[in-house]
Amino acid sequence: MFTGIVEEVGEVLAVEHTGEDARLRLRGPVVTAGVRPGDSIAVSGVCLTVTALGDDGTFAADVMPETLRRSTLGGLAPGDRVNLERAVRADGRLDGHLVQGHVDGVGELVSRTPGPRWDDLVLRLPAALARYVAEKGSIAVSGVSLTVTHVGDDTFGVSLIPTTLAATTLGGLRPGDRVNLEVDVVAKYVERLLGARPGASPHDEEASA
Repeated sequence: MFTGIVEEVGEVLAVEHTGEDARLRLRGPVVTAGVRPGDSIAVSGVCLTVTALGDDGTFAADVMPETLRRSTLGGLAPGDRVNLERAVRADGRLDGHLVQGHVDGVGELVSRTPGPRWDDLVLRLPAALARYVAEKGSIAVSGVSLTVTHVGDDTFGVSLIPTTLAATTLGGLRPGDRVNLEVDVVAKYVERLLGARPGASPHDEEASA
């Protein structure tokens, strides 16, 4: 479990494709502190298991074919920057929102409008995810916990404060860039429970799955 509060921006050092899956080697001296093989690190919003650690703040992680297909990790190359966050401790503060590190889909930056000290972004999301996004609700964009400012039929808006612009990869996004999206898990469970309510038809439950 994560919070969507990025600890550092790391760098992709190598991408090794081994058939349909891949192995990533990344540099992240902050997130590797106190981490052991088997621990979880979110890489641009995708929960990955650390398979090896270097002495120089580097770590390796395997990426399964499903993850490569459903996220932006399949397009990573050496030199790319990624948002990194260690799994949250049970006794830690939940400063963002509950983020599982399970990407629901890939979105695209439509536009960004600079403000006096912030940027307003509009992103396009898959139609199947739009029903889970609500104004003033939470969404994770490439692993960053953000508050939704407005919602359209297939778009939503967020505002980035100076800290987010400086401390995450979102500050460098340009129109057309792709991002990982994870909607609020609470919304998905509510839909599932409503679909399974007494008297609901099988069609209703299937539509909510």
